[in-house]
Amino acid sequence: MGIFEAILLGIVQGLTEFLPVSSTGHLVLIREIFGIDMHGADLLLFDTMVHVGTLVAVFVVLWKDILAILKKIFRPPTLYLIIGTIPAVIAGLAFRGQLETALQGGNYIGFAFLGTSALLVTAELLSRGRTLRKPGEMNWLDALVVGLCQAVAVIPGISRSGATLSGALSRGLNRDLAARFSFMLSIPIILGAALLQGMELLRGGESGVRETAAGGIGFLPLALGTVTSAVVGFFAVRLMLKIVRERKLWGFAIYTGILGLLVLIDRFFNVGIIFQA
Repeated sequence: MGIFEAILLGIVQGLTEFLPVSSTGHLVLIREIFGIDMHGADLLLFDTMVHVGTLVAVFVVLWKDILAILKKIFRPPTLYLIIGTIPAVIAGLAFRGQLETALQGGNYIGFAFLGTSALLVTAELLSRGRTLRKPGEMNWLDALVVGLCQAVAVIPGISRSGATLSGALSRGLNRDLAARFSFMLSIPIILGAALLQGMELLRGGESGVRETAAGGIGFLPLALGTVTSAVVGFFAVRLMLKIVRERKLWGFAIYTGILGLLVLIDRFFNVGIIFQA
């Protein structure tokens, strides 16, 4: 992998991890369009590191929220994060093999983009005219619904942030709370995924990891991809908090809907713009 490809993938990961458009789906498409061939340990290592980059971005932007939770670790906000995390953990472990296969081929990405669009449209329709609830009015059922939506997002192409935002808005949580809870939920999910991927890499042996970084990817591209995802992720989190507070999600729904249709047309009619005909 070259420096340009690493920076490009870092930008895509940092931006789309927090915008409700699916980072995984976009990374699959970018790799296909630019012919970036990564498999096995190469793909696992790079994916792990760019996710660590976006995790750093969340910590930097939401450090006050994180500190508040750590000070009251046995209070409802922490319990809600736990409740919201469990469904995705179960889904991710149960379907891990299928998910890795889907990531390699991208056969279902188009349908998943349409699913993201449907979630965003449904959330905006359900939140219309409702009296929005503040942080102190959130309950365990809200956290569970958001968590179940996040579990759906283990499917490549279904946006994690889009799914969790949709779940929160459909439950009548105010938009700022919905965005912050969505991004806070990303912390245990990204951290857990990175740890699992790191353990898998280590099972292949430390020499294998070094060879992958030095040969298949290269230390400099790996570092640049990670740093780029962190920097872009920082601005993406701040931007998304502002967008959710002040605007609706219709634009993202339209974008993912159109993208999903284009991907399906390209895939099933062998157009060859994205996937090789």
